[in-house]
Amino acid sequence: MARAAVALGREVRDERLRRGWRLIDLAQRADVSMSTAHGVEAGAISSLDGYVRLALALGLTPRFTLLPERTSRTLRDADPVHAAMGEVEAAHLRGLGYEVRLDEPYQHYQFAGRADLVAIHREQRTLLHLENRTGFPDVQSFVGAYNGKRAYLGPDLAGRLGITGGFRSETHVVVALWSAEALHTMRLREQTFRAICPDPPDSFAAWWAGSPPADGPLTSSLVIIDPLPGQRSTRRRWVGLDQLRSAGPRYRG
Repeated sequence: MARAAVALGREVRDERLRRGWRLIDLAQRADVSMSTAHGVEAGAISSLDGYVRLALALGLTPRFTLLPERTSRTLRDADPVHAAMGEVEAAHLRGLGYEVRLDEPYQHYQFAGRADLVAIHREQRTLLHLENRTGFPDVQSFVGAYNGKRAYLGPDLAGRLGITGGFRSETHVVVALWSAEALHTMRLREQTFRAICPDPPDSFAAWWAGSPPADGPLTSSLVIIDPLPGQRSTRRRWVGLDQLRSAGPRYRG
């Protein structure tokens, strides 16, 4: 791991110098402390969040030359792509004024787990739940976990947050990476994904645009997202399940 940290630091430093930035410029753009930025460049082991923030600030794609070696079980969830998806979503939704929570736990008797990202509009008593997926190595396991969250996350979260009467609207969304691997699996198991995500992404689009649905039934949809669309402002950030067959992959590996 120490060798990997040194290599990561060298990549960060080289890109910073190529851009002509001072260390403080990088720290401010990445929203990390000077000590974190300096430590990474010096080869110290940092948090995954620190690596991803620095990579995104420098325009590096965490696909990912910045992926540390997985030398122990403690790194089994260290997926920079997954982290980048959550970072992009959290930044956008927080910018719209929503209350955003990451890796939010829930519990209902034998069902327990964590939601990747939830956004809450307390005044309207509405909930958005995003289940980020960089791939689907075990579709059946994913389906079981997602169904549990759809059923029990909302009531548990409302109770813990003191939202009287519960949420008036719940929007649950599977957010799949716009990659060759994820598209391949979804196309092979298309009817499975349509069964668990039968609704169009209208509610997600409303949340993303800053106008969450004030009332309505629980919805479940799927969107295919590109967390790093690059400099082309006209490039679509996400598409729905109906574009599954026509969407060409943007990432591989």
